[in-house]
Amino acid sequence: MFQGATSLSLDAKGRMAVPARHRDALLKAAEGRLVLTAHPHRCLLLYPAPDWEPIRARILAAPSLEAQSAKLRRLLVGFAVELEMDSAGRVLVAPELRQYAGLEKDIWLVGQGSHFEVWSDAGWKQQQEEIFALGDKLLPPGMENLAL
Repeated sequence: MFQGATSLSLDAKGRMAVPARHRDALLKAAEGRLVLTAHPHRCLLLYPAPDWEPIRARILAAPSLEAQSAKLRRLLVGFAVELEMDSAGRVLVAPELRQYAGLEKDIWLVGQGSHFEVWSDAGWKQQQEEIFALGDKLLPPGMENLAL
């Protein structure tokens, strides 16, 4: 279970160091094999490869001539890159993905349970502002009875 938001830095080669607290889980779940892809909200998604495979299969099963399915396929599967953590727990973020998500030196790794989102510093701050702006309208339909 991946959770928490961690501020990180990309090195000069575009590598991101996976925090130590997540490395063992990623090694156990996927032997260090990961998939990094674009998200429609202009962040990146980082999945253990075994968890990405059923998502990819579902996307690929959608009708390729249906416009929305084709666009989603182009984004999620078209940008998908298979990665391996190096011995220092780093992964290389491809230049195309860095450009897509506006990643510069300061980034955020945000746990989402089964995977991570990777945000630019500005993008993550904007997400937080949007959350704060919703106030008590934050809960989506069906979650009105959520107790924290």
